[in-house]
This record gives sequence, structure tokens and C-alpha cells, in this order.
Amino acid sequence: MRKTFITMCFCLIGSLTFAQELRSPDSSFSLQFSVNDKGTPTYQLKYKGKSVIKTSKMGLELKDSISFQEGFAIADTKTSTFDETWKPVWGEVSQIRNHYNELAVTLDQKSTQRTIIIRFRLFNDGLGFRYEFPEQKNLNYFIIKEEKTQFALAGDHKTFWLPGDYDTQEYSTVTSDLSEIRGKMKAAVTPNSSQTTFSDTGVQTPLMMKSKDGLYINIHEAALIDYSCLSLELDDKNFILESVLTPDAIGNKGYMQAPTKTPWRTIIVSDKAAGILESKLVLNLNEPTKFKDTSWIKPVKYIGVWWEMITGKSNWAYSDLSSVQLGVTDFSKVTPSGKHAANTAHVKEYIDFASKHGFDAVLVEGWNVGWEDWFGKTKDYVFDFVTPYPDFDVKELHNYAKSKGVKMMMHHETSSSVRNYERHLDTAYKFMVENGYNSVKSGYVGNMIPRGEHHYGQWMNNHYLYAIEKAADYKIMVNAHEAVRPTGMSRTYPNLIGNESARGTEYEAFGGNNADHTTILPFTRLIGGPMDYTPGIFETKISAYNPENNSFVHSTLARQLALYVTMYSPLQMAGDLPETYNKFLDAFQFIKDVAVDWDDTKILEAEPGDYITIARKAKGTENWFIGSSCDENGRVSKINFNYLDPAKKYIATIYSDAKDAHYETNPQAYQIRKGLVTSKTKLSQYCAPGGGYAISVMEVKDSAVLKGLKAIK
Repeated sequence: MRKTFITMCFCLIGSLTFAQELRSPDSSFSLQFSVNDKGTPTYQLKYKGKSVIKTSKMGLELKDSISFQEGFAIADTKTSTFDETWKPVWGEVSQIRNHYNELAVTLDQKSTQRTIIIRFRLFNDGLGFRYEFPEQKNLNYFIIKEEKTQFALAGDHKTFWLPGDYDTQEYSTVTSDLSEIRGKMKAAVTPNSSQTTFSDTGVQTPLMMKSKDGLYINIHEAALIDYSCLSLELDDKNFILESVLTPDAIGNKGYMQAPTKTPWRTIIVSDKAAGILESKLVLNLNEPTKFKDTSWIKPVKYIGVWWEMITGKSNWAYSDLSSVQLGVTDFSKVTPSGKHAANTAHVKEYIDFASKHGFDAVLVEGWNVGWEDWFGKTKDYVFDFVTPYPDFDVKELHNYAKSKGVKMMMHHETSSSVRNYERHLDTAYKFMVENGYNSVKSGYVGNMIPRGEHHYGQWMNNHYLYAIEKAADYKIMVNAHEAVRPTGMSRTYPNLIGNESARGTEYEAFGGNNADHTTILPFTRLIGGPMDYTPGIFETKISAYNPENNSFVHSTLARQLALYVTMYSPLQMAGDLPETYNKFLDAFQFIKDVAVDWDDTKILEAEPGDYITIARKAKGTENWFIGSSCDENGRVSKINFNYLDPAKKYIATIYSDAKDAHYETNPQAYQIRKGLVTSKTKLSQYCAPGGGYAISVMEVKDSAVLKGLKAIK
């Protein structure tokens, strides 16, 4: 690892009143910090001379104390530069450069004799800043009433937004100007199992915007630890965003003890959409991994007993009882419903399929007792995470999977009874280790217990981290659904191998995601970390599995393949049923071939809400995989292959939409063709409405396989 750190310290007698300026290493960004005549900290940010953030106020409002909003004077400034290259345990690239210039401003509040530090890090792709509270005589415990960080925007930007909510991100993204958010908010707030919106102009992060003069701007946060999740309140007359923290059950936003610090507030900026996707700023603002040994953390490709329950073909619950009690209900005497999917014989079929096609693991949901009355009851003791239904033989399936070279993936739905989950966590993880499970999909559906807490408050964020750290004690990887949106913490805790935290594929069975959905998520949800989107649905009519469900998947089959590349995750599921894949084995080959860990990534085309095309190089190989996804309008994608080794030849297999394909009327129309490509190849490829394409590019080591192949054009 290459690392450079240079510090310049300016210790001053009295106070500084003039503006402090900081430039990024390449000088494309300039930051100005100052304290106004009321003693309020302010900052502004420019990119290549264009205003990104106009003069914006900073500070925090405290409960029962003089707030950190005014009365400050600059007591000290320190500038430094830092440059290192580090290697992620898994990721989109094999190494990441962390290069920034830093300004740390010490502020004294004379009326209280308290001190805070505002630390800025300016990268070549944007800005991160946070508040720090050193140990000091007059600051010990304090309660945050609200954070008052502003982002004063330079205009009425085009914005890709979700309604501000303390409990869910599972909304469809709305695309509009900032000035239109208020008028569109009511329609944007669709039902969810747990939701708490807070404003007619409140929005979530990551917030993606595009200015009228062509700047792409993304606002988010990094290293969300022991703090409440950030949302944003829009002043739609002046286009000023101001921070809104998630409250606890009594309305407080954060409980702090000095010395401490807040998460980083992040602003990524580029004059190209690809620059937002290429940014590693959020990861770089997180600490290096806490683990000395990471050999047990490995990317996973899996299938699962899941989609058949989502569609309504099968059930999670073993019986039709309306009420059960753990330790009281005797399931050996209960008549089964006949639709319980997590039974030994059926799971063996999934294990056989996984083994035959080279998948790492099989997820099984609905294996443990309690599913009959788990949802919507705010029931405390709902699951114990170790007791199976009578038709699910844990030991037998463990041995069977082991004999087939397949791992079992655990499922822990907490029903948001977090207190209950923490009671059982050690026992549940021990049970996993004893039965050969090394990864868990956890869920937090419904309203929180303790009642009144929110999914994204400080208390819950501490729980999510506790579960991750405890899992690491048992060498278990975590894939958390309905948890707080990622903020790059997978760098520090790489066993956090996946999150949901957005509308995933399951919503295709609940009415559908918009056709542009997967062209937006890489610019929003994925800025903080990978998503367990669960792609690969080939049977797009849900009624084929459940005649009572008329939903359909808003995607062509070819685009479902592309999502394995465009929706980055080291945890990738083949979401559909084995019997369906058996009907489309030629297309299924791409899912078998595509990697889940990468040495390099190239953004070939990108425009949020319209299209995205990405090429990735598989870890430790010369093989590349390309995915392209577009919105409901369709398009012709034009790419080149200049990232290939010019000394090598490659065979490309293109999985594309047929000429008459359409995500609504003809989604399963696809074609497959093979040909020779080199670093000089250029390709024009049709993408149907709601469609796309996927390409596997394999290095040729035996020239004999080239016989009869023509160059791809």
C-alpha cells in the first residue's frame, strides 16, 4: 500500500476571520470556509469554476443547551494532504486510490467555552465533511435536537428523489425538477409495511441531481456510525437543502458523548454521469477493515426458495393457523397447509440445481416456526431462529448440501422485533456454524419493537452494526434487508456483503417497478454500497406461478441478464425457479458464467433515468462481462472494446433483445450470437423498450476454438 501524509499546521493567537480556501489535488474543486458576522460557520463549493454549493450554513441545534450554530470564532486551522492506494476485500476494482487535501477548522464558542472541529476532505471527485467534538471540560454528554447543515444549490436542478421517510426506502424514484417535488409528493408516497414520512418537500439520500448547465451532483453520507440517518428538507423557493435526522421514540435525534464525531456529509460532482458511478469517495471516507483475517469473506452466487413465495405460488408458513406461540404450539400435531415451500424434499431439488450449475449457496426462507402470524402484529417473541418446522430437517439438509459442495444460506426475519433478535443472536449464530451456514439474510419488516423507534434512528443503526460485529465473531457474512441504506461501511466491515434498502425485484410481484428503475439505482442507492437486487427473472408474467396475481416484471429477459453487471453486488441471486431456468438454459448460461468479484470496471455509457452500460473484468482473469439497461423508450447502444488487451483475442457471446422484444408485450424475445472481438472492435446494439443486453467476453487460449467465428460488428 502506497501512502503519503503531509500536515501543515497554523496555530494562531486570537481568532481568524478571513475565509479559508482548500483545493482538490487536481484543483478542479475549490472550497471556501468562513464564519459570518453572527459567528455561524459557512462553506461554499465550486467545480471547474461553476458553483455547486452556494454559501451554506453549518451547525447543530442542541436540546437543553446553547446550540452549535453561532457565536463561533476560528481558533486554528490545519491543512494536510493524503494519498494512499488500498485493496478492498471484494469490490468493483482491485485497488482504490484515496487522495485528498484536508482542512480542519477549530472553532471556539466563547459564550460556552466549548470547541468543535469541522473537518473537510476535498477529493478529485467531491467533498466530505463532518463535525468533531474533542474531549473538553465544558462538553461531555449532549443531545442533538437537529443537525442544521445546509446545501444551498445553484439552481432548480433535475432531481431523482424518494420521499423522505424514517422507515423505508422502498419507493419508486420520481424524476422532476426541485421545484416540482412538493406537487408530486402525495402521489410518490405509496403504501409500505412501515413508513413515516415527515414533509411535503423532504427527500432521502443518496440524492442525485443534474444542473441545467450539465453538472451531475450527488449528496449522501459516509460512515454512519452511532448517529441517526440523514434526510434532507428542501426550501423550494430558494433551492436550499437542510439536514433532517431520524428521531427516536421521544423525538430526540442523537445522544452524544465527547470525544465523538458525526458521519461525513458527501457531495460528489462530475460533468459526466459516469464520474458519479466511478467515484469511490464514500468508501474512502470510511475506515479500513477492522478484521485481521478476511479469508472467510467470499462473494456468493446463490439461488433460493424465495421467489415462489413472493409470487404467491407457495407459502412461508407451515399451516393455516391464525395464531401460534413459540414453545406452546405443537407443530407436530398441526395439519400442514400443503403449500409450505421450505420442506426437505423441495429444498433438496434446489440444492441439486445449485450443485449442477455451479452455484455457491441456497437460501431458504420460511424454514423456522412462527410464520403463521409474524406480520403486522407488533409481536415481540415471534421467532427463535433455531426451531424448524416439522418438514424441514436441518441436519439432513446440511449433510446433503455438503455432499453436493453447496452452502446453505440462513434466513433471519426479525419482524422488526429487534429486542427479541438481540436476545437470540448468539444462539442463532452458533446454530448456523453448527449446521454449515456461513451467511445470513436478515430482515426488518414492519414497525419497530421497542415501539416508536424508527428503522433509521441512532438506536437501530447501532443494532445493525452490533449484528454485523457479532456475526464476524462467528465468521458469518450478513445481507441485511429493510436496514438503513449503506454508507460505505462495507470497507470497514466487509462481512456486510449485501443490503436491500430499496425497491428490489420482489416489487415486480407487487405491481412492478418502473422501466427506468434500474437505470437510476446505480446513481442513488448503490452510491453507498452494493444491493441484493435479486435479478434473473425469466418468467415475467407472475400469473404463470399464481393465477391470482396479474403483475408482470417490467423488463425484458435480456435486461435481466444485464443486471448482473449493472447492479453491482458481491452477492448475486438467480431469483427465478429452477424449472423456469431449465426452459431457457441457453440464456441461463450467462448467469452461470458471470463473475461476482471484479478487478476493473469501465462505465461505457450512462445517463440517469435513461440508460447505463458497464463493462467489468472478472477477478484474476482476462474475461470481461458487459451489461446494458435502458428505460421504456429503447435505444441503440454504441460501445467499443478498447479496454481489452490488444495482444489477445476474445470470444464474445451477446445475449440481446430480439427486434420485436418489448418489456410489456414480448419480454422473452431474445437472441444469442457469438463472434470474435479485439481491442479495436466497435459495436452498435439494439436495446428494446425496457430492455438491454449482456455480453460475456472470454479470452481465447486455444486458437482452434476460433474456427468458423466471424468478427462482431
